[in-house]
Amino acid sequence: MISVALARDLRDAGLRWDPAPGDRFVVADRGMDDEVFTLAEMTVDVHDFPTGRVIGFNGTVEWALDSVRAQQCVWLPSEEQLRDKLAGTFRSLERDDGRWVVRTVVGTGGHEAAADVAADAYALALLHLITGE
Repeated sequence: MISVALARDLRDAGLRWDPAPGDRFVVADRGMDDEVFTLAEMTVDVHDFPTGRVIGFNGTVEWALDSVRAQQCVWLPSEEQLRDKLAGTFRSLERDDGRWVVRTVVGTGGHEAAADVAADAYALALLHLITGE
C-alpha cells in the first residue's frame, strides 16, 4: 500500500478517484491518517447526492462518524489500480539493487521511478506522468 503522503501528492496533482468497493482510503485532516478504511457494501459505502459523493459508515459503533464527503478522503490505490492508471505508458516493474523500478514510456521518452516498495514505485511513475516532474 502506498504511503498517505504519496497518495496526497497524487490527489493534489489531479488524480481522480471514483470510489468503488474494495478501495482503501484514509479520512484526511482529522488525526486519522493511520486508520485505513476499505469500501465495502455492508459497512462503508458510497452514496451519490446532488451535492456530491458521500462515504457512509453503516453500523459503526466504535466512533461517531456517520459519513464524510469523498473529497475529505485520501484514496490509497492498490498496485493494480496504479498500473491500470499508467495504461499504455507502463513497460515494466523490475527489482534493481534492492529497489523496485517502474519503467514507463510516453512518445519517445522513457522514465524510471524507483522506490523500496513496488506500490510506491508505481505511484511515483504515475505522479511523473500527471505532473511531468
